[in-house]
Amino acid sequence: MQGFVAAGVLGALVGTAELMSRYRDRPSALLGVASAWFYVLLNTAASVGVLWIIRAFDWRFGSTSPDQTATLQVLVAGLAALALFRSSLFNVRIGDQEVGVGPNLILALLLGVADRGVDRVRAKDRSQQVTRIMRGVRFERARVALPAFCLALLQNLPEQEQQDLATAVESLAASGMTDTQKSYALGLLLINIVGPDVLDGAVTALGEEIGEPVPSPGRPRPQGHPDTEPLTA
Repeated sequence: MQGFVAAGVLGALVGTAELMSRYRDRPSALLGVASAWFYVLLNTAASVGVLWIIRAFDWRFGSTSPDQTATLQVLVAGLAALALFRSSLFNVRIGDQEVGVGPNLILALLLGVADRGVDRVRAKDRSQQVTRIMRGVRFERARVALPAFCLALLQNLPEQEQQDLATAVESLAASGMTDTQKSYALGLLLINIVGPDVLDGAVTALGEEIGEPVPSPGRPRPQGHPDTEPLTA
């Protein structure tokens, strides 16, 4: 029984880690999404099921020690769900795309459901955050300085993600949106990578260099800011 519990826990951790990697700016948002819990439970059940199959066929993976065999069986079962869900039995061409038919199709559908559930929960909150942080920021002044400053604050961001961000910013600059719309879109791109707190701190630090931002609650507005009350004699 302990082996099944351990395999289930390992499978749950694998599923949780995968979901958290998709929502790095606020992983805690997953706690309130039922589809995310279902995805984790499915990974748990798959790991337990694989362990049952392994023990039913007495697969020892070359080990002769009973303790080593039990450990190997649990590890293989806990991690096998990840490989199982990404396998396909055959491919079907739909239009110009090759679609794999098999367990990976179920995974893609469940991830899509989880994505939509999280997005619906977080959409309003993200909109309020980005408009608060980026209000008053000029895109043309911030398009280079703000991403560079945010990325410099991080220490372990992969090079590929930095290149993807640069490409997205260039595409945003070439779009026909207004400066304000581009600024908000830039904020969303950066929130996805660094989170709202880091972005808020970066905008505050750069201040007038990228346009006067609206202060966060508790941050005093400078005298003469357009949102402050006019001085009276």
